[in-house]
Amino acid sequence: MAETGKRAENATITELGIHNSTVYWNLTSKELADISLKKGEATKTSTGAININTGEFTGRSPMDRFIVKDELTKDPVWWGDINLSFDQKKFDKLHKKILNYLSNKEIYVRDAYACADERYRLNIRVVNEYAYSNMFAYNMFLRPTTSEIENFQAEWLILNAPGFLADPKIDGTRQHNFAILDFSKKIILIGGTGYTGEIKKGIFSALNFILPYEKNVLPMHCSANVGKNNDTAIFFGLSGTGKTTLSADPKRNLIGDDEHGWCGDTVFNFEGGCYAKCIDLSKENEPDIYNAIKDGALLENISFFPNTNTPNFEDDSITQNTRVSYPIDHIKNIAKPSLAKNPKNIFFLTADAFGVLPPVSKLTRGQAMYHFISGYTAKVAGTEAGINEPQTTFSACFGAPFMPLHPTKYAEMLGEKMKETNANVWLINTGWSGGEYGTGKRISLKYTRAMISAILNNEIKDDEFETHKVFGLRMPKSCPNVPSEILNPKNTWHDQIKYDKKANELAKAFVKNFDQFIEFANSEITDAAPVPK
Repeated sequence: MAETGKRAENATITELGIHNSTVYWNLTSKELADISLKKGEATKTSTGAININTGEFTGRSPMDRFIVKDELTKDPVWWGDINLSFDQKKFDKLHKKILNYLSNKEIYVRDAYACADERYRLNIRVVNEYAYSNMFAYNMFLRPTTSEIENFQAEWLILNAPGFLADPKIDGTRQHNFAILDFSKKIILIGGTGYTGEIKKGIFSALNFILPYEKNVLPMHCSANVGKNNDTAIFFGLSGTGKTTLSADPKRNLIGDDEHGWCGDTVFNFEGGCYAKCIDLSKENEPDIYNAIKDGALLENISFFPNTNTPNFEDDSITQNTRVSYPIDHIKNIAKPSLAKNPKNIFFLTADAFGVLPPVSKLTRGQAMYHFISGYTAKVAGTEAGINEPQTTFSACFGAPFMPLHPTKYAEMLGEKMKETNANVWLINTGWSGGEYGTGKRISLKYTRAMISAILNNEIKDDEFETHKVFGLRMPKSCPNVPSEILNPKNTWHDQIKYDKKANELAKAFVKNFDQFIEFANSEITDAAPVPK
């Protein structure tokens, strides 16, 4: 860049309150990777990607994420265990401390944006202490053109200082790490953690407030793809439900794998990249992700086979949450740009380890809102320390940690958009059949793919359904390439009395979980609740 450009950039950094730093602006992915390798902060792998260790934190820290409580946020934000409030004055003091910390250092700055739909574009400036964190921002956010960067005006600022440790007694944090959003100042402070996912989830949380509250756009924690006939499909699901696997379809183009908005006429990706889990990754099961791990990709907390630089994706000795970030164009079949028309079909994925829910069912609008708020799946033995038997897991809107507003707000928006577009919502159980975990068997991925294909191809007839007696779900009696006997889960159990008992247990868990939302839920939503016998 010309010398005048450098002076302008340095002036911009000074205006932010960072002084006497050596600033690297908008470096390429290769330049950032080379710096990380040179400084010993990364290792070159046999794939061409670099691997870094994020240190103490290998995942998000939900109890250390805060929102500044002020005139803008005090009423609309759903305060509680998820949205923790932070004092404005303490934020201002902590902000100054981080600016002082980043001064007199080598720092890395990136201009980027979120939202592939230009009508909702959010310009972001990211200031990173580490080169690899800036590479993550390059991979995950949308990348402006050279001409756009020359006249770039940032709306939101992220200050990312993993080496800065807060003093909880003075700074008002819970412990030394933190991620704090100030919606009035449009600043995100991240400190004390090297986990890069905090960067992208900070902006996702911001958009989950801005878009519904100010723009009437539904933000969604989901993947999305589109077929040759412009038929968009959306996939919601918590970890382990198959969201990434089922949305990766060689016959369809990927819009995005994690964060999207749905306005009146378009579904659009928030991001410019993918952040995929790597545990047990194989070329056979997830070829798109496997092949995306090459030059420009950033691996996190991966172990290697002995005496090699070959990643061992089965090794969870550092963490189960091994990850890779890469630009979305590392995937071959993608939508360009990352948006498409309104969805025709929406899939809620759940891995029901109790063997109760049908493998496929069609939801009414009320049921869609109810199950969206519930966000159910089950954890099974081995997924987390201390889990020895199936456990119910509920995460509102399939992304509770990132939702500043009350879940009913997002659910009602979903219901409105279903009504406006005639979109169908389906509940897909990728979990167990013929009994609960340990007795039954996991539903075949081949059958699940066949069900989704049949829905996308409009091959399930509307007049051939039966109703689940406890959950009220409409279950198809037949589906191409799927044995009819598995479509009603009760029929797959040897002991149907035990099935009824387990179904009622799960229904009661749904009802108990929903108690926290019922005060703000309308009658269409509450009437869709399961009815334990």
